[in-house]
Amino acid sequence: MSNIADLIESYILQRLAAQQNRNIILKRADIANDIECAPSQISYVLNTRFTSDKGFTVESRRGLGGFIRITRVPLQDLVYSNLIDKINTDTTVKDLHNMIDYMLRHSMIKNREAALLLQFFDNIYDKFSPPDRVELLRSIFVTLADFAEEE
Repeated sequence: MSNIADLIESYILQRLAAQQNRNIILKRADIANDIECAPSQISYVLNTRFTSDKGFTVESRRGLGGFIRITRVPLQDLVYSNLIDKINTDTTVKDLHNMIDYMLRHSMIKNREAALLLQFFDNIYDKFSPPDRVELLRSIFVTLADFAEEE
């Protein structure tokens, strides 16, 4: 027999899977009634199993008009966001090569894109001031993220 946290997680994941837009709005009281659990147990599951590290965003409002909005964020979006956050004035060409290698190994880009990016990075690196380079590099990664294929 599953524990109550597993039941709550399963309930939420099933509801999320039924939606086409990766977004659900639930009421804590409805979940508690359907599963026969305490609202605090729902909060525990939301805080431990539906985290941004696991690809979810959760917005929760308590009270009579309260709701829980859970959105599944594609893992690829999180990776791009993480890569963009790592680009700063101290980022080296080697760091960029490692980022491209990571993206290539995880099928986020194709060989041709990787070759173009590596060539581009090598050619522009010394031609821009660090702040301008950061802005340019971040814009390249934002563009990659915008055109990434959906998982």
